[in-house]
Amino acid sequence: MNETIHPQTMIGHVHLKVSDLDRSVAFYTEVLGFEVMARLGNSAAFLSAGGYHHHLGLNTWESAGGPPPPPGTTGLYHFAILLPNRQKLARTVKRVIDHNWPIDGASDHGVSEAIYFQDPDGNGIEIYADRPREQWPKGKNGELDMYTRPLNFDSLMQELEVVR
Repeated sequence: MNETIHPQTMIGHVHLKVSDLDRSVAFYTEVLGFEVMARLGNSAAFLSAGGYHHHLGLNTWESAGGPPPPPGTTGLYHFAILLPNRQKLARTVKRVIDHNWPIDGASDHGVSEAIYFQDPDGNGIEIYADRPREQWPKGKNGELDMYTRPLNFDSLMQELEVVR
């Protein structure tokens, strides 16, 4: 039997090839609220939430001025940004909307609620908040019963009115 990876393992950061570093830094800082931790001239930037060394790396080393990959090719589908709770998800969604950034979709997956959009280079992004584990839907044999249903957007945005 194969040994599974340690249960506390996490994906540490995402490093994206971008075509225009300044444009991407502006998107990730202004629209999503990340902070620049370090910058290597006009070729790379490292962004964080909360002062970590970096959650996102952006670079133009092989991609300066390049187009996004065409449909029907392999590559990144999306990466996901886990927010600590539903209220923080609502605040981040509001920030995206306030910047008039297009949203591609919104889903309730039972275990989480998620919003989908793309960065300026066409990289897919999911922002989401998990429900408490005890609320995760289970099937007959105890396995997770994840699904994709329409997100109750109005209910999510009512979190902005809740003071916690």
